[in-house]
Amino acid sequence: MQGSVTVGEAQATPRVAVLLPCYNEEAAVAETIAGFRRALPQAVIYVYDNNSRDRTVEVARAAGAVVRTERIQGKGAVVRRMFADVDADVYVMADGDATYDSASAPAMVARMLDEQLDMIVGTRVGEATAAYRRGHRLGNSLLTGMLTRLFGRSFSDVLSGYRVFSRRFVKSFPVLSVGFEIETEISVHALELKMPLGEVETPYYARPEGSVSKLSTYSDGWRILRTIATLYRIERPLWFFGGAGALLALVAVVLAGPLALTYARTGLVPRLPTAVLVTGLMILAALCGFAGLILDTVVRGRREVRRLAYLAQPAPGRGTGDGA
Repeated sequence: MQGSVTVGEAQATPRVAVLLPCYNEEAAVAETIAGFRRALPQAVIYVYDNNSRDRTVEVARAAGAVVRTERIQGKGAVVRRMFADVDADVYVMADGDATYDSASAPAMVARMLDEQLDMIVGTRVGEATAAYRRGHRLGNSLLTGMLTRLFGRSFSDVLSGYRVFSRRFVKSFPVLSVGFEIETEISVHALELKMPLGEVETPYYARPEGSVSKLSTYSDGWRILRTIATLYRIERPLWFFGGAGALLALVAVVLAGPLALTYARTGLVPRLPTAVLVTGLMILAALCGFAGLILDTVVRGRREVRRLAYLAQPAPGRGTGDGA
């Protein structure tokens, strides 16, 4: 009986955790913490410092946050640590740079619980041109198109770092990324398992004075392109390796055409090196095809394991069939 009362209380008042990964955010972290404290007074606010060289830790602790440290550099490493360490029913993740609108958090949390969703993405609506770079917009559009092609659906803002997660999302997500490509991995995990998802438009502000962005248009743009290629190879190996095999087979057929005509007229193969090349290309094409088939089976098995881990956790909120 005591256990059932505890469950009922947890359902009535879900535990909310605000997760703020930070790296050199001394100028903005106090404002960010204060904003989420006003928006979600019942939440526990965690700041995970990632080897900051300024006073981020001292400022965050003075603002009342629970401060922890992740020594492995990179946002993906910080998210991995946060998801592993923090125990809650609802997780609100944002950046510590005061660019995301904390006032939108209650509506995002309420929608998750009411509709029993597993992730809400805060779709950014820029309040200033400087807040949202053109290169970032281009990368976002490319990733959105790729995810739509792979999974049949996507998000309006794939690269948004403002998200609300259910417990079953967080505890079934094996974080593999190290850097800023973590948002893409999060989106892929949700789409791959066909989770119930939602989007909420939220203002996006320029950084406060003294706060400097850690993003680089060119290096992060290259990282986005590399992520797209890796994503396609991992999630659609049959198409990736099958396409490579088909291209190799086409080149082999084109090279073999004149040889076949010469052999039909004379019964001879005068260009032996070309014949050897054609044979090698066809062997490589066959190997690519078989590799795609084998890896496609592996991907399916991996997806089933993730789905089982996901189903092991309770759904967010209270559904109509839980006896409440």
